[in-house]
Amino acid sequence: MEIYEKLQFLRRYFMVVLKVRCFHIYFNYVNHGGKKTMLKKLVVGFIQANCYIIGCPKTQEGVVVDPGDETARIVDEITRSTLTIRYILLTHGHFDHVGSAEELRDITKLPVLIHDLDSRFLGFKPDGFLYDGLQIQIGTYTLSVLHTPGHTPGGVSIHAPGVVFTGDTLFAGSIGRTDLPGGDYHRLIESVKKKIFPLGDDVRIYPGHGPASTIGQERRTNPFFS
Repeated sequence: MEIYEKLQFLRRYFMVVLKVRCFHIYFNYVNHGGKKTMLKKLVVGFIQANCYIIGCPKTQEGVVVDPGDETARIVDEITRSTLTIRYILLTHGHFDHVGSAEELRDITKLPVLIHDLDSRFLGFKPDGFLYDGLQIQIGTYTLSVLHTPGHTPGGVSIHAPGVVFTGDTLFAGSIGRTDLPGGDYHRLIESVKKKIFPLGDDVRIYPGHGPASTIGQERRTNPFFS
């Protein structure tokens, strides 16, 4: 019996070690001011929108940003991550960023939040609204909501330690379209200059499409601002 108990202990020990190692390999980590933000990017749907799973490594709490498509894949990634997801956050209301939000909510029972001005794009009633200055506590750090209209009237960016999720407001080397209903080029440029650039050059930008960048890189080289 003693040998069996020792074997069971060793089995549990190695399972925990394996889980922790896989957990840390699975995510990218962004360091900023002594805090780490966990990050997993999924490119979903035929328009190739970026969906993000972000979390606090200390408490393993997190959120999903812009689940635009491929609900089953997103659910699988959440399960593999071991995070306890608290919210589904939408940077704006276009279908390629919200397409899986209702189904994901039905499966996970998580609240869906979007800016009130973009809620009309949804085919369902959201559980709450994002607004400029709203702070959402996730584990040991705070997510800050920035209203960044221009691509849509209710577009927002989400600032976490060392990173900002810009939706379709700001891309690496470009900006979001403003020729769609509700778009406004001048408001978008103003949003970036007044809300995103002041976050600091070292902050990494994770946009709604395409690769990541930094605020410093976009300030210096983006043709819409340089």
